[in-house]
Amino acid sequence: MMTTSNIQLTISLSELGLDAEELQTEIETLLPQIKEVDGVEDANLVEAKEAPRGAKAFGGFSLGMLETIINPGYIKTVFGFLRDRFGNKTIKLALKAPDGREINLEASSREEFGFAMEQAQNFLNNTKGE
Repeated sequence: MMTTSNIQLTISLSELGLDAEELQTEIETLLPQIKEVDGVEDANLVEAKEAPRGAKAFGGFSLGMLETIINPGYIKTVFGFLRDRFGNKTIKLALKAPDGREINLEASSREEFGFAMEQAQNFLNNTKGE
């Protein structure tokens, strides 16, 4: 049974091969767009102090990283948006369940986005009862 608590999804565009300014422009363009996706409760740039080790920072924020809070019932919608927007570009996704478990996913094609979405759904479906 899928949990009804919101989940955290961190999106990293650092693999796009862009310079710092282009990467920041890309993530700042993505931010208002993803906020409009059904099921996205909140979305923000990742503050540098919360950045994974080795991540680049720009103006107090981690370069090319966005953190979203989503309703798990809309995981297909959110992944569909990302697939349509970045279907042939490499992005990294980190999904954190309400119980603290995490899964890291990477996709660089429409097919890989489909597989990553299945993995995310299986991960969320196994949240309860473990």
